[in-house]
Parts: sequence; C-alpha cells; structure tokens
Amino acid sequence: MSTDVTTYAGLLSSIEDPSGRELLDPATGEVVGRTREGSPADIDTAVAAARRVQSDWAARTSQERSGLLNQAADAIEASAEALAELLSREQGKPLNGPNARFEVGACAAWLRANAAFELDAETLVDDEETHAELHYAPVGVIGAVGPWNWPMMISVWQFAPSLKMGNTVVLKPSEYTPLSVQALVAVVNQVLPADVLTVVPGGGDVGAALTSHTDVDKIMFTGSTKTGQAIMASAADTLARLTLELGGNDAGIVLENADPAAIAGDLFWGAFINTGQTCAAMKRLYVPDSLYDQVCDALVEVAKQSPMGVGLEEENVLGPLQNRQQYDIVAKLVQAAKDGGARVLTGGDPAADQPGYFYPTTLVADIDNNNPLVAEEQFGPVLPIIRYTDLEQAIGWANELEVGLGSSVWGSDLEECKKVAARLEAGSTWINKHGAVDPRIPFGGVKKSGFGLEFGLEGLKHVSVPHVISW
Repeated sequence: MSTDVTTYAGLLSSIEDPSGRELLDPATGEVVGRTREGSPADIDTAVAAARRVQSDWAARTSQERSGLLNQAADAIEASAEALAELLSREQGKPLNGPNARFEVGACAAWLRANAAFELDAETLVDDEETHAELHYAPVGVIGAVGPWNWPMMISVWQFAPSLKMGNTVVLKPSEYTPLSVQALVAVVNQVLPADVLTVVPGGGDVGAALTSHTDVDKIMFTGSTKTGQAIMASAADTLARLTLELGGNDAGIVLENADPAAIAGDLFWGAFINTGQTCAAMKRLYVPDSLYDQVCDALVEVAKQSPMGVGLEEENVLGPLQNRQQYDIVAKLVQAAKDGGARVLTGGDPAADQPGYFYPTTLVADIDNNNPLVAEEQFGPVLPIIRYTDLEQAIGWANELEVGLGSSVWGSDLEECKKVAARLEAGSTWINKHGAVDPRIPFGGVKKSGFGLEFGLEGLKHVSVPHVISW
C-alpha cells in the first residue's frame, strides 16, 4: 500500500528508518527523523541496477523522457508543502523568503526547463566534399554528490539534465541533510521507472565508493574545493568525466554612479540568501569612498527589516546555520574582523542562551581587505564591506583570490557596468543583482571554484558524450 507523500507525516514515514541515525533541527535541536545509513555495498548495488536499466532508459525518445520529467515536476508540486516543511526542519531555512518553499518550487521549475530543452545534432561542415555532424549520446551512469545548503535544488540540478539525456543517476546526499534528498527522490520516483534514479545516504565512505566506482561514467559534485580535489584525484584511476562546482568567495563592486537606496535590497539578498549559505552568494562587497556610508546605512536598514528565527514561523526569512561546524567558522571569522579593528554595524554578538545555531545578521565595515573575513569564505550571515578609492584597486582585489564562482557589478550606467564585468575573473558576473541563477543560462566556476557547466543546452552537453559523424 503506497504512502501519501503529499502530507508531512506520510512523506517522513515513507523514508524514515526507525533504527537509523537521528537528524536534529538546527533551529531547535528537536529530532526531525531518523535516516538509514548506506554502505559501499549499497553503492555497488545501486550502480549495478542503474547500469542494467540505462540502455532501456536511453532507448526512450527524448520526448518520452521529457514527459516523465514534467510528471515528476507535477509530483513535486503536489507534495510541495510537505517537502518544504521537511526541508525547513532538517536544513533550518525558513519556509518563506528565498528559502524552503522557494527551493521546492525551483526543483519543479528546473525539471520543466530541462524537459523543454532539445539538444539536436549540429552540422559542422556541409560543402561539396564533406558533411560532418556533432551528435550527443548519454554518458551512462552518473554519480552525483550534493551539499547540505540547497540539498533538494542542487540534486535536481544534477539529475534533471542527466535523466533528460538518457543517463541513469545514483545520488549521495550530504550526511547533514539526507532526509530532504531521500524525500525528494521518493516523490519523483512515483513517476520514474525503477532504478533510473537512486539515492544512497551515508558518510564519507559511501561518497568515496561512488566517486571511485569503476562503473560510474561521470561524477557531478557540488561542495568544497578540498573535497573536489580529492574526487578529481580518485577519478584519475577510472577516467570518469567530471563536473565540479566548488567553493566561492564572490565579490560585488559598487560603482560611483550607483543609487544606494535603490540597490540596497538586492545587495542584501545577494549576500544573505539562504542566510548566506550559498556558494554563489556575495561574500565581500567593495564600495567607493563617496558612497560608503550611504551603502552601509541602507544595508543596515534592510537587515533590521529581515527577521531571523525558527523556519516554521511564517514571519522569518533568515534562519540558523545548518550545523555547528559552520557556526564555529562564522564566529571565528567575525572575531578575526573584530580583532583586526573592523567596525561591526549590526550583529556580531550571538545570544549565549538561544537554542539552535543562530548567528545574527552581521554587517562589518572599515575592514582591511586582507582580513580573514574577506580573504576566506564565511558561508554564513555576515558581509564585510570594504572601502575603495580607486576602481582599479577594487577590480584587483576582486580578482586576487584563487576562487572564481560568481561576481557582480552595481551601477546606473549599463555600459560602464559591462566593461567592469568583463574584467572580473568569475564563471558568472551579474549586473545589479547577484546569484540570479536561471535554468536557461549556463553556470560554472573558474580557478579553484571548479569546472564544467550546468544549466541550459550547455548543461546537457556536459552530461553527454560528443560523437562526430561525417561522410
């Protein structure tokens, strides 16, 4: 008898293991549920099953696969509120704002977008002597390893294009948020054929078993640069293809012709989306001396109007850090800013008696560009605001780090913004917004933020094998 996954209780009961490991709500410390713990042997089983069904899945027409992706999006929308509640409880993000309900909605939107894409053969040469075409075939079995910050959405980023192109997928979620991904897969698998999409929760040994598996043809990973480097090393033995979306420390540059009041809201959410726990969030903001105080004051006002608290309370739009380790990193970096003589405009002083991993929304001014809070990725609700007197100086500072995921330029002269944007070393540069990913627009990093593209037709190409046919 099937379980009604459109209700929270039904959804949780469909995936929970009563004897499994406890997951605690990072906002309250209460038990959310218990997850089963997979093993490397489970990876072997899942990969073997994915291999068995892959050719049949690829043999379906692209239109048939698109139809199933659209049905999967329908299933997500039918269970949207239950998925959002579980996500809020396990990850900590509030239901409202650009958080849990937003993430679940993005899952459906990404499935529909990928269903609509068609990657047709490209004619390369067509003259009297030669005709050559570039075709794209499935890679085979894809191993996908996801993070804890956007566990559902990034899983869809990985499996939606993969399934569209005729691959099968084995997912390994973060050990911090396994219930969310298992729930998402349970909902989607109401529609998909058996073993086309499988999730195996577990720790680092499970992840290593997947990324080093000899029968996995491509690895997709979103997470830290350090882990990405380890995955890349292990892939050398199998020559598995790779897409790595790794850490970032995105810079935003405000130009002298910007309107502080007009951009303050977008600046704030460019930095504080998901309480700052986003790879492509703005992590450091460069502001000209002429506008510095105005921008700082405007950001403080937005912060005052953005309540933080338990995610299931409807008024909140900011939540806790997801885990203690991340909380400690944020606290250490803010302390480094204080020790360096920086000025805390708001926040920076967490309540000692508050349950959960709440770190207050923190804006830091008059900070040296070499301070650890600027030079290292904080991945939390903190934004350092660095004063500059020369645009060349700001561009140099923005480009000097080893990472390059996203960046942004803010100003009222579009042509000037575009000129500055072209000089920034990042996979994506937004103008008068930050982190605005779109399923139609390719996304990926440069330098130590990884390589490979996701989203759009380019994203489909990166989960495919090119095949040139000529005559």
